Formats: sequence, C-alpha cells, structure tokens
Amino acid sequence: MDTYNSDFEKDIYRFWEENDLFKPEVNKDGKPFSMVIPPPNVTGALHIGHALNQTLQDIFARYKRMCGYSVLWLPGTDHAGIATQTMVERDLAKKGIKKEEIGRDAFIEKVWEWKNTYGNRIIDQIKRLGASCDFSRLRFTMDEGLSRAVRKAFVELYDAGYIYKGEYIINWCPSCHTALSDLEVEYEEENSKLYYLKYFLENSNEFLVVATTRPETLFGDTAVAVNPKDERYKHLVGKKVVLPLVNKLIEIIEDEYVDMSFGSGVVKITPAHDVNDFEVGKRHNLDIIIAIDDYGKMTHNAPGLEGVDRFEARKITIEKLKEANLIYKIEDYVHSVGHCYRCGTVIEPYISKQWFVKTKDLAKKAIEVVENGSIKFIPKHWEKTYFEWMYNIKDWCISRQIWWGHRIPAYTCKQCGEVFVSENPIDKCPKCSGKLIPETDVLDTWFSSALWPFSTLGWPDNTEDLKKFYPTSLLVTGFDIIFFWVARMIMMGMFFMNDVPFKDVYIHALVRDKFGQKMSKTKGNVIDPLDVIEKYGADSLRFTLAILAAQGRDIKLSYDQIESYRRFMNKIWNAYRFIEMNTKDFQPAVNTNAYSSASLWIKSRLSKAIEQVRQSLDDYKFNEAADSIYQFVWHEFCDYYIEMSKAHIGKDEFSDEVKGTLLEVFEQLLRLLHPFVPFISEFLWQKLPNKSAKSIMIAKYPHSQEFATQIEEEFECLIELIKAMRILRSENTIAATKKLSFYFRPINEFAKNIIEKYQKYVLLLANAKEISIIKTDVPKSFIQPTKYGDIFLEAGQNIDVEGEILRLKKVIEKAQVSIDFLNKRLRNQEFISKAPKQLIEKSKKELQEAILIKENAKKRIEQLQSVL
Repeated sequence: MDTYNSDFEKDIYRFWEENDLFKPEVNKDGKPFSMVIPPPNVTGALHIGHALNQTLQDIFARYKRMCGYSVLWLPGTDHAGIATQTMVERDLAKKGIKKEEIGRDAFIEKVWEWKNTYGNRIIDQIKRLGASCDFSRLRFTMDEGLSRAVRKAFVELYDAGYIYKGEYIINWCPSCHTALSDLEVEYEEENSKLYYLKYFLENSNEFLVVATTRPETLFGDTAVAVNPKDERYKHLVGKKVVLPLVNKLIEIIEDEYVDMSFGSGVVKITPAHDVNDFEVGKRHNLDIIIAIDDYGKMTHNAPGLEGVDRFEARKITIEKLKEANLIYKIEDYVHSVGHCYRCGTVIEPYISKQWFVKTKDLAKKAIEVVENGSIKFIPKHWEKTYFEWMYNIKDWCISRQIWWGHRIPAYTCKQCGEVFVSENPIDKCPKCSGKLIPETDVLDTWFSSALWPFSTLGWPDNTEDLKKFYPTSLLVTGFDIIFFWVARMIMMGMFFMNDVPFKDVYIHALVRDKFGQKMSKTKGNVIDPLDVIEKYGADSLRFTLAILAAQGRDIKLSYDQIESYRRFMNKIWNAYRFIEMNTKDFQPAVNTNAYSSASLWIKSRLSKAIEQVRQSLDDYKFNEAADSIYQFVWHEFCDYYIEMSKAHIGKDEFSDEVKGTLLEVFEQLLRLLHPFVPFISEFLWQKLPNKSAKSIMIAKYPHSQEFATQIEEEFECLIELIKAMRILRSENTIAATKKLSFYFRPINEFAKNIIEKYQKYVLLLANAKEISIIKTDVPKSFIQPTKYGDIFLEAGQNIDVEGEILRLKKVIEKAQVSIDFLNKRLRNQEFISKAPKQLIEKSKKELQEAILIKENAKKRIEQLQSVL
C-alpha cells in the first residue's frame, strides 16, 4: 500500500483477537491492572460519548499492558430494563401484538430473542473503535452468573435490614407504567399558569386564597396549611374550609414546610400527589385520597371526571371553577416540571408500595473512603458534587413495574401474608405451608449495575479473577452517572467486599459541536463515530478525542479537526515510507559509537517526549500526552530529523548510523504512539526489520534516557534560525524550490558558531545557496528577528515587491467589504434578537478574523514599501 488509508484496521483487530492479546494472561506474572467497562445498553449504538469513554479506557489499557501489567479490561452490556422492554413492545406493536396478549413468560422469551439478535451490536461497534477488552470474559447484567449475584445481594441486604417494602410516594411514569428513582426524572423549565383558588371558610363568606399549578389535584386535598410564624393566619388554625367543587370540609393546619412568600402563604395539602405534601400528611396524620391513577387518569374520587386524562381534567376543572366563581386570579408562571428520562412523559407523584434500599448508613462508608483518599476523583472538583449528593441521600426505590429485568426474589404467603426472600425459588410458606405468590416487580437496572465491579469477576464465588483483580484500578465514566452508578458501586463494594470497587475515578467531559453546543438530532449537529471511522479511520477519531480531552473542559469537536489528525496519520505513514525506501537491505552495525549531531539531538528529544508522555498519562492528562507525541512526531522527527538525514544518507561517514537511528527512533515512536493510534502503529510495526515482539501490543513501552543538554541547546538555536528563514520565504511568497541567499547578524559567539557548525543542515532545510555572517544591516532587505540574532533577505532576489503590494491592497479591500457587512449585521437589533446564538457568535468571530487580516496586510505593505 503506497498511500495511507485505514482499510487494514479490521485485519489488524482480527490479528489481535486470534492471538489472544487482550487477555491478562499475556503478562500473567505482571502486577494486576483492571477496569470494568461502563456497560452500554443492549439497545444502544456507539455514540460520540461512548467513543470518548472507550478511547480513554483503551489508551490506559494498552499503556499499562505495554508497561508489563497483567491488564484485565472487562467488557459487558446492560439489560436496560425500561429501554429494552419499550423497544420490544414497539417491535411487537408493528405486528399488532400487545405484551399482555402473549403473557409475561412469552414476552420475556421475545426480549431474549431480540437481545440475542441485536444485543451485541454495540460490542461489535466498540471493537471497530479498537477497544482491547478481553471479550472472552464478556458479561451481561442478566447472564446466569450475574443473576445469581443479584439474588444473593438482595437477600443479604434484606437480612441485614437495608431493604424494606413500604408505601411511599414515588415518581411514576404513566406511559412506561413504572416507578422511577429521583435520578431518573429530568426537569425542564416550562411556561405554565399559577391558579389562585378561593377556599371558603366553614359557614362564612370569607375565603382563603390558595395558589396551585395543578388545580386538577384538588380532589385529593385533605387540608390547607399555613406557616406557624405567619401572623396573618394564626387565628384560623384549627378551623375548616370548604374544598372547592367537592363541598367537603378540610382543616387548616400549620407546618413549617409552608413558604410564606409563595402566593398567599396558604397551600393546599394533597398527600397522594405531591412529595412534600406526603411528608406533611404523615406529620399530621392526614387522609390519603388518590385522585389520579397509575395511567394518569382521574379516579372515582374526582366526581364527573373518572377516566379523564389528567391534563384534560385540568382544563375541565378550571372551567368548573370559573363557573362557580372560585378562581381569584390566574398568573403566568415558569417552573421546573419532571419528565421520565426514557419517554419524556410528565411524571406523576404516586402513592404505591415499593421496595427500597436504606442508604444513609451505606453512604457513611462511601463518603469516608473518598474523604480519606482511598478513592480519588479526577478532576478533584467532582468530589464536591459527590459529597453534596451523598450527604443528602434519600432511600433508593429499587422496584420497577415492568417485566424485563431481575425479578425481585421475594414471595408473599397467600394464607398468612408473611413475606419471604430467597436466592432460590420457593413455593411453600416456611411458616404455615401456604402457597407463596412470587413478587411481580423487577429491580431497577442500576441495582445489578451497582454490583458490576465484583459480580463480573465471579462474586459470590471467591474466584481467581476476583482475588487478583478486585478492587479494580480505574473507572472512566461521565459526570452524569456519578449518582446513578458510581456512588452506588462504592456503597455496594464497601458492603459486600469491605473494600473500594476502584482506586481512581476519571470523570471525562462532554463532547459538544464546534460551537460548544450540545449535540442532538434535532439540532442536526450530531457527529456519528461510526461514520467518522468509515471515512477517516478509527485512529484519526481516537487521536482527535485524546488530544482534545483536557481535564474538566468540554470537547468542541468538528470534522475539520478529525481531518487534521487524519493528516497526522498520513504524516506517520509517509515517515515510514521514507525510512523503508532508505533502509532497504540495511544491516545495522553491532556497535555504533560515532553519531551525527542530528542523531544525538533526535535521541535526546525522543527521550524527553517519552518522559513527558509517561508523566502525562500517569496524571490522566490525555491531551498533554497526545500533544507531546504530536509535536515530536510531526515537527521534530518528520520536519527536522528526516530532512537532516538527507544530508548524510549515501553522502558521508554517518550514512549507516543515520539509517540505524531512523529505524531505532521510528520503532520507539510507534511504541509511544500505540495506545493512542493502535491500528497504524501495529500495521507499521509488522513491517519493521527491528521489531522486538510479535505484536506492538506486548512490546515494552519506551523508557526515557538521559538528555543531551548541550546538543539540545545548540539545536534549539539552529531550528529557530531555520524557521526564521522559512518565514521570510513564506511571507514573500517565494517558491520552496528556489534557492536563496541569507545573511545572519548573530547576537553572540554561540549563535555565530551554530551557523558555522551546522551550515550543512541550514542550507538543506532552508533551501539556501548560502548564509553569510554579518555585523551590520543589509540595505533594502527584509528582516526576521530571533533571540539569537537577525536573519536578512535582500529584496532583490526575484521578489516582486510592487506586485505583492498590489495583491495585499486587494486583500485589504476584500477584508473591508466583510468588515462593513458584518458590522452592519451585528448592529441590526432584529438580527440580534432573532438569529440563533450560534450564528451570532460565528459572525463575531468572522469580524475579528477580517479585522486581523486587514491589519496584518497593512503592516506587511509598510514593510514592503520600506525596501523600495
């Protein structure tokens, strides 16, 4: 293959799998390093967030493997209860089938069929990205081993008093028809109305004004409340008001929960349909009246509205209140409304019997291990977010009213009503021998995920993997599941294993579009990693994500950036092509003591790059590690050393030494590159005559050597002077092929000696006929200052000064047109008020760019006019 393309990536991955290179046994005697993959849903497809997450994990897995660790990166998928059930229900609906028609067992069979057909698609996509997980240990949150672990965990927590069943108000999705934890509710600001209703005092024409956003719930009111400190209503506490439309008397109570500044300072208490009201109701022993059922429809407790949808009932209730002159006023109101994270339906607070985990005691140890440094969050500021949630933790509702998932291992006796839990199925009551009815609810998906770091390693059995790889070393995840998953894994790890589940938690940022906007299908700004891989190759995507992954900073991603780093892959490829062409049939000398200056310099720079990359990776600074590699490969190795090597190969006594150094340095830089760009590094590794292992995956990660301080100082000067000459050529639009004469006025003896000592390299890399040392200015010349002295280029060297001035004047005219247009646009208030924020920011950026182009062109004209 004469030019770079990524067609070889699938073959390379097949080679790794066929040689079992992802297994920890590759370095069986090495120190263990382990990670569990955040299990993607079986319904999912690889998105850009996954791509970032998998890339960062894989960089670390490959780095640690090459450092000699016995690396286990354990993959798996999550059964994703609600999401998967919804997917299969939709599939059946297309055939005109409802799950209730075929029954629970048959429906579960259909879900397993769907999972077996489609459930591992995302695993194949993760492989396409290059993930080096040990897929021989692939787990699924509902495989036989994990199901056993879930039952064991439930029973142990229950027996220890941490799991209980109780009647409580929960978040309920009328569409998915299941309970949701607080974390599964997504809040959105909505424009609504605040209705001020008249609640008349018993046997009086006086009334209290009660504000509510949900008048349809008044049918469940069992009291109105005021704050005990509110002097306005002190005299009314204990009296009664008439419930509008129902004509039932309810009591006026006092409770500190009431906000005196909200509305009139009087609130309706509806224990069945508001979380806070539920707590007030418990404190005051109020009745619980359910006005809205589990399908979001009104119950018989709402006279004349039974079976009506809650939102339609709101409209009808408002009309009835207006007719009865029971509305005091209506105001516009903006407030947060909870929605189901899966289907987007507005959630309904709902009273029901659910299973809960008591979390306060479990949270204490989970807080302690972060406080004492046993678990570290990177970046550290995420610890504050973790603590805020953990110190205010609520009991965890773990039951879900769906069919797909881990069925709660609990049984209720039909005869005596006792509840029993068991790891294995039981059908007879241990107490009275009556028939046992199994629980129909399933566990929250996150319950099984909370056990992931140890259940995947074989717990509850004390397996070799569990002994060797628990606790795991590193977790890489997004900030959005710190509470859903990370905190719960820590609590469960401390309870069941009496040890932390992982040592370090790296929280990566969001991937946004190039304008910093969140990616969404509706905005049309989604970058599909599978499309990117198809077009640019996985290595290009991986390196782009890595070099942009600065700690604590969101990634702004564009196709231009990916294209840019694809050119980096091409640069590596072309470097190999040059080395291959110039080292054919070359046999490295056994001992080479005489090195060219360029070789001494590049070896020193390589050593420095290795040190920087290792340190950055150890500190989880992926972007700094990637940037160090990029700078070394593109600029120092390709732009300078390869070009300098042309002064020696086939021309002097250093010819063989330089060939050997090219091969040696390239072999090391491929190893340095491998965790970031595994495919191209493996492909080229296989072509090297001097490779040290059958796969680069198990070659040793390079170590730094001593730096050659003096040679680096000399070459720093040399390279700066060459850059200055190239700038003069570029600014004067002189063809790269034209040889030029330069003058150098050194600032000291050191700089003068560098030009003389390395004139061979200067003439070659600057494409110069000569460079003369001078002590005074050169008339009619262009000057490029450096900290080592000034470089001069005479204007007479076929530089069309007048033609260049004319060209620059046209550039200024064109820039001015853009400036005028953009200024007019940005001063237009109609444009500013109606245009998308993204377009406004783009216009501002274009204006600044046009101004800069104009200013630079004017400065350049001044410079050109000075040499006429």
